[in-house]
Amino acid sequence: MTIYNEKNEHAFRPIVGIDLGTTNSAVAYIHNGSPEIIPSPNGDRIIPSVVLIDLRDNVIVGNEARDALVAMPDRSIAAIKRKMGSQEPVSIAGQALLPQEISALILKELKSYVDDLYGEGEKEAVITVPAYFTDEQRRATKEAGELAGFIVERIINEPTAAALAFALDHMDEDRHFLVYDLGGGTFDVSVVEMMSGILEVKASTGNRHLGGEDFDWKIVDWLSEKIIAQSKLDPREDLRARALLKEEAEKIKKALSEEAVVSVDLPLVTVKDNKPVGLSVDFSRDQFVELIDDMLLETIESVRSVLKDAQLHPDDIDEVLLVGGSTRIPRVRELIRQIFDKDPRTDINPDEAVALGAAVEAGLKSGALSDSGLVATDVAPFSMGIAVVKEWKGVAERPGGFAPIIPRNTTIPVTKSQTFYTSVPGQTEVAIEIYQGEHDWVKHNHRLGEFLLGGIPANFEKQEKIEVTFRYNLNGILEVSAMCLSTGKQMSVVVQDALNRDSKAAFQESMERLDSLWQNASLVEADEEAEDLEDIDFQTLDELLDDIELEEIDEDNEAAPTVLHEEARKLRERAFVLMDELDAKGRERAQKVIDLLDLALRDEDIYQLERVIEEAADELIDLEI
Repeated sequence: MTIYNEKNEHAFRPIVGIDLGTTNSAVAYIHNGSPEIIPSPNGDRIIPSVVLIDLRDNVIVGNEARDALVAMPDRSIAAIKRKMGSQEPVSIAGQALLPQEISALILKELKSYVDDLYGEGEKEAVITVPAYFTDEQRRATKEAGELAGFIVERIINEPTAAALAFALDHMDEDRHFLVYDLGGGTFDVSVVEMMSGILEVKASTGNRHLGGEDFDWKIVDWLSEKIIAQSKLDPREDLRARALLKEEAEKIKKALSEEAVVSVDLPLVTVKDNKPVGLSVDFSRDQFVELIDDMLLETIESVRSVLKDAQLHPDDIDEVLLVGGSTRIPRVRELIRQIFDKDPRTDINPDEAVALGAAVEAGLKSGALSDSGLVATDVAPFSMGIAVVKEWKGVAERPGGFAPIIPRNTTIPVTKSQTFYTSVPGQTEVAIEIYQGEHDWVKHNHRLGEFLLGGIPANFEKQEKIEVTFRYNLNGILEVSAMCLSTGKQMSVVVQDALNRDSKAAFQESMERLDSLWQNASLVEADEEAEDLEDIDFQTLDELLDDIELEEIDEDNEAAPTVLHEEARKLRERAFVLMDELDAKGRERAQKVIDLLDLALRDEDIYQLERVIEEAADELIDLEI
C-alpha cells in the first residue's frame, strides 16, 4: 500500500489480513495478485491461539504454548477470543491481563512473521471478527491489533472474508452462495450474491458462543461422568486433570471425523488416596453426535433464518462454502446435504479461508487488487436504534421500548434518520440511549451508550421534534447524532470511542503491561521451552527421600509410567506443603520444583521422568534441611 506523509514523501506500508481465531490464527498477504498465507519460521501456516508465559517469563505463542496447557494450566491460556469485549482480567502466570492484551500477544507473534517478510516499519492489518460480534468485541479486537503494533483501520466479518477468498477466483460467475462458518468458539452464516464482480452480503446471523470448544467440553463431561462412576471422584475439580481431559477431548473429536469409534486410554487422569485414577473406554461417533446434535441443529435453524432474511429458498443457493475446523465433523455435512440437496464445496481449506479473504480485503483497500474488478459490500448484523416510550398491551405507555433506526441486514455503509418527539410538556432535554438487538424492549437488547441533548425549548403546547441519525460504516463504527429541529441544536457521539471513557489512559496502561512482558524476555523460539528441563540446575544430594521407591525402568513394564507419574505427583504435593513453611527464596525454589515436575509429567519419555523425579527429590530434601 502506498501512502504519503505530511511532507509528501513517498512511503510504503504493507497491509495484511489476519484471522484471529478462537482455536487457531493465521496471517496472509497479496502476492502476485493472489492471497497467500505467511508461514511461521517453522513453516506453520496456522498457529494455535494459545499463550504461555513460561518459567523464565518468556511469552510463547502457538504449538509450544498449546503443549503446555496440561502441564502448566496456570501459565497458559486458550480460547481467549470468547472473552473479548469483557473488562474482566484473566489470570495467567500470576498476572492479571485483559482479554485484548492476551490477544495482542497472539497478534504480536503473527506480526513477527510479517516483519520477517517485509522488514521493520509500519504494518497495517485487516482483522476479521465473527459477524455477530458486539460493538465492544469489535473494539477490543481493534485495540488488540494496535497493542501488537499494527495500524488497524478495517475490521471485517469472518463469513464475508471467506466469501471474498472464494469470489476472487470466480469473478465471472453470477450466483448465490451460503457461507457456513463453524469455528472453535463462534458460528456465523451468511448469504452472499455474486454478480458482475460485485459481492453483496444479503443477510447474516449467528451465535458468538457456539463452536468446537463447546463440543470439546461435552466430551469432557462425558469422560468425567465415566470416571465419577468408577471412582466417585470428579476430575474436573482438578485443574490439571481438567486440562488433560480437554486436550484428550479435542483429539477424540478430530479422530471421530475419520473413524467411527475411538479407544480412549488414559492410565492417569488424577490421583485418589495416592492411587492413580484413569479411564479406558470406547467412544463412538454416534455418541458424539448425540452429545452435540442440539447445537448443530441450532446452526441449521440459523441457516433457515438467514435464507428467510435474504428472501431465498434452498434451491436458490448455487454453492455452500464450509469454513472453520468444526465443519469437518461429518454430521455437519450431512445436515447441509439435507437442506440443500447438494454437497458443500471441498476445494476450500476451512482453516485458511478467512485469513486469505482478509488478505483480499487488504488488497482491495491498498489497491493491490484494484484491477480485479471485485467490489464487496457487507451488512449490519444487528438492528440498531434507541430507547423510546411506547405503547404496552395496546393501552398504557411505558419507557424502555426499542425503536430500530438501522434494521439488521441493512447494507453498509449506511446513514438513516428518524424523527421522534419529546414525551412530556415543557421538556428541555432528552437522553438518547443507544441499543443493538432484535427485541421490542431494550432491556433484552445490548446497550451501546447514551448521551444527552439539551437546549430544547420548553414547549407546553406541542411536542418538539427530535431527529436522530445513525451512521454505520464498514468497520462497524457507529456515529449517532440528535438534533432539535426547531432550533437546529445538535449533539453527536461516535459510539466506538464514546463508550470507553478514559480509553487513552486504559490503552496506555495495557501498553505498559505488555511492554513489561516483552522487556523481561523477548518472544522465544519453539525449542527453548523443551530446554527448560536441562536449564534448571538443581543441587544434588546422595540420599533420596525414604518414602520414594522407584521401580527399575523396563521397556516391557507397562506399569512403569503409571508408577512414575504417581511418584511425581507425591513430590509435587510435598512441594506444595513445604511452600507454607519456607521463606520467599525457598518458596521460589519449591515453585521451580513444581514447574519442573509439571513439564516432565507431560513428556512421554519415562527415562526423562525418572531423572526429573530424582532431581526434584534432591531439591526437596535440601529445602527441608
